[in-house]
Amino acid sequence: MKIVIVGGKGTIGKRVSEHFSKKHEVVVAVRTSGDVTVDITDSKSIEAMFKAVGSVDAVVCIAGEAKWAAFDAMTEEDFYIGLKSKLMGQVNLVKIGQNHINPGGSFTLSTGILADHPVVFTTSAAMVNGGIHSFVKAAALELKDGIRINVVSSGLVEESVDKYEAYFPGHNPIPMRKVINGYVKSVEGRGTGEIIRMYDNC
Repeated sequence: MKIVIVGGKGTIGKRVSEHFSKKHEVVVAVRTSGDVTVDITDSKSIEAMFKAVGSVDAVVCIAGEAKWAAFDAMTEEDFYIGLKSKLMGQVNLVKIGQNHINPGGSFTLSTGILADHPVVFTTSAAMVNGGIHSFVKAAALELKDGIRINVVSSGLVEESVDKYEAYFPGHNPIPMRKVINGYVKSVEGRGTGEIIRMYDNC
């Protein structure tokens, strides 16, 4: 398969890219120094990426940001960061990408545990993650030519414990191998409209 991995140089993206590269042709797309560049907040940039890459069999997105801050301190513009980047960025990858993906191909989006188990300072991130879950379930009903769509929702990965552990008291860190398997299940499996939760209930 030819797989585009958006955000393929991040903490999770790098490991997912390395795994799929063992059996598939992987194209890493990032904002600056990948095989191809893309800014998912800009639909024209997404269109240019697909034109540069050509037809693909799978698109995996492990990118997108949202602001973390106290709810009382969040402005309307702060919420738009997550809406424009992580939510609409991934929606537009599917909306535009459906015209560049081969029949029977797949989209795999990314969220996280905050959709189900939010913590303080995450009203925006939790909202965006929940919106993506609903989008995936609905879009799966309308994508044509056997194109599938799923979302991988990960808990706090072991590699990020030092950076984020204080935000997730009592959460069980998830081995990277388990997170990678979520993406494998989505790309190499046959399911669609699934929220693939890779974490322990907290």
